[in-house]
Amino acid sequence: MSTPEHVPRHHDEPLLLPYQRRWVADESAVRVWEKSRRIGASWATAAGAALEAASEKESGGMDVWYISYNKGMTETFIKDCAFWAGIYSLVASDMEEFVFEDEDPGGKVVAFRITFASGHRITGLSSAPRSLRSIQGHIVIDEGAFVDQLAELLKAALAMLMWGGRVDVISTHNGAENPFAELIQETQSGARPYSLHRTTFDDALYEGLYRRICLVKQGKAPTEAVRAELAWSPESEARWRQEMVDFYGDNAEEELFCVPRRSGGAYLSRALIEARMHPDIPVLRWSLPDDFVDWSEIRRRRTAEAWCREHLEPVLRSLPSQTCFVGEDFGRSGDLTVLWVLQRQADLDLRTCLTAELRNAPFTTQQYVLEYLIDRLDRFGGAALDARGNGAFLAEVARQHYGAGLIDEVALSEAWYREHMPRLKQQLEDGTLTLPKDSDVLDDLRAFRVVKGVARLPEKSTRGGAEQRHGDSGVALAMAVYAATVMEPQEWDVVTGPPRETTTITRGY
Repeated sequence: MSTPEHVPRHHDEPLLLPYQRRWVADESAVRVWEKSRRIGASWATAAGAALEAASEKESGGMDVWYISYNKGMTETFIKDCAFWAGIYSLVASDMEEFVFEDEDPGGKVVAFRITFASGHRITGLSSAPRSLRSIQGHIVIDEGAFVDQLAELLKAALAMLMWGGRVDVISTHNGAENPFAELIQETQSGARPYSLHRTTFDDALYEGLYRRICLVKQGKAPTEAVRAELAWSPESEARWRQEMVDFYGDNAEEELFCVPRRSGGAYLSRALIEARMHPDIPVLRWSLPDDFVDWSEIRRRRTAEAWCREHLEPVLRSLPSQTCFVGEDFGRSGDLTVLWVLQRQADLDLRTCLTAELRNAPFTTQQYVLEYLIDRLDRFGGAALDARGNGAFLAEVARQHYGAGLIDEVALSEAWYREHMPRLKQQLEDGTLTLPKDSDVLDDLRAFRVVKGVARLPEKSTRGGAEQRHGDSGVALAMAVYAATVMEPQEWDVVTGPPRETTTITRGY
């Protein structure tokens, strides 16, 4: 981003871009920003820090402590805060340089600060102090992936929240095994209840970064002719983007697009999966002949009913009266359709009740099996159904039958995997999710790979031939966990009677 003194001040041009404004407006106790380089994250943070330090304590004001790994970054941040104080017409002292001493013997570091009329200060430390025991207020850890001992530093910073402080962690990535990458995963999974912001280089461009750069350059242009040459255009933005990608080379994914390097391995380890498997959980499989689709409707329905009565009915009748959730991955002629049923236990753990795999099943047969299963769940909390491609039919029919509050039609995408796969992994790591002990389920879960920082399945099938698989049960499990942890459970009434003479779930209002 440009230096503050050259930022345009046109009345119709906000000083902060939309993603910067969202960050400043976020008043969460703990904020985490996973971001690209060169998008003005520190400068936006300085805008909020100046307002916070200038405010009286009764209005939420407090000291701000800025921690980075680089003296130049620290000095720039304090200067940015002074710039914003001028923009806001706030009374603040000039920047001063001093030696900060923490409580550990010999713990002296160079620091910068400005003091506001409120009595609060913004202090910038050129390296992380060995102790934060004497600090109170709002702590900003900038480029957290590059500071020494981020985990210990964050632990000390978070201890101050009980006194009404705040903590920010802002950074580009520095490897998949870095504590910052782990912090992002834990926040995405819900293990840490923090506010998470994510801004890639393309996100910033979409919200006006290069347009702002053009305005800044135009403001410094010596002549109108040069100013005209520096005007924004889609072509010049595309060229500049490519220049930045070329500049970072092999590191562009990490530096610009929030993808920690050294990715590509299996997302879930064999040891972790096997530790959560139990032999008493049934995996029901039904493979239909190729000509099944040509059978008469009555014959297909009677065959499906017979299979459901023999295999599904006994398991469903044995379940305790606790809320159940269903996840589904759709397949027709190649991949499987997998139905995964989770039940929430009294201690809030999630236990797999059963999985049902359908191979080569026509659409109407899949609809029958799905409704048969859901109708016999004593307490149905919701289902997440694969709505990609041909799966959209089954998802839509289910939504029409049970209502939008109980059925979520999920269009699986990279964004969905990024947000929700960490939740599945966290459940397994916490030991709050049980799985069937089955080699195919193991293979499906092991099929997830980290691709550009996101856990997802490879494009090709993980096993070919007559028993082709493409991580199908793994997707169904992810959908079931999503239904159980993200969808709001609905209230219900239980009605027994015609036309099926079976238990039918209807929504309660």
